[in-house]
Amino acid sequence: MTSKRQVTELDGVLIVDKAKAMTSHDVVAIARRSLDLQKIGHCGTLDPLATGLLLVVVGRGTKIQDLLMAEDKEYVGTLTLGVETASQDADGAVTSTKPVPEFSRAQIDAAFAKFHGDFYQMPPMVSAIKKDGVPLYKLARKGQVVEREPRFVHVFAHEILAVRPTEIDFRVVCSKGFYVRTYAFDIGTELGCGAHLKELRRTKSGRFTLDRAITVQELKTAPRETIVQKILTLPEVSRLRGA
Repeated sequence: MTSKRQVTELDGVLIVDKAKAMTSHDVVAIARRSLDLQKIGHCGTLDPLATGLLLVVVGRGTKIQDLLMAEDKEYVGTLTLGVETASQDADGAVTSTKPVPEFSRAQIDAAFAKFHGDFYQMPPMVSAIKKDGVPLYKLARKGQVVEREPRFVHVFAHEILAVRPTEIDFRVVCSKGFYVRTYAFDIGTELGCGAHLKELRRTKSGRFTLDRAITVQELKTAPRETIVQKILTLPEVSRLRGA
């Protein structure tokens, strides 16, 4: 017997656990093929380096895309001290190296504390922000560096999870438009040795968590009906958000 969910138009949000070394657009392309659906998009781009929570909106869910993108995000990540890269993460070419002193926990706490609450963050050159209609990353590929406008951002919470000689594991809860790789870069600058983002995983967006996520492998191989049952309906999304 065909379920009602199969024959009606699909509307809602699919929570995907994005794999490493793929773009957010790659995830959307896979979902589009698996669901045989054209009206589909994503909320909040994750860099290829990053894994974790990516909201894929389908059908009428695309109408609340901007609303979902505006919500706060939570990440866990690892920064590597002593090495700066062109992209501010592990995917970029190394631009400088410095010795890493033996920092006290108080010094590390102070560096993180400087980037808490309200502050301005300079977007990286390797980003999708446009200058005169051209994405900055395209200019960066040509070796160009252009003036960017600092963005007003907010860190609601942060936690240092582990400290090793040249690496720091952390958790951060931040506002829309926040660049975690720039956060890592800025903390490295504050410590005086430089740093880049080694690993990143998004664990939360608004009230959405990974508890109900589907993996990219499941998205590729699971039967369509299995994927359909994972889609949160618009009423479910509304209740989850407390709207």
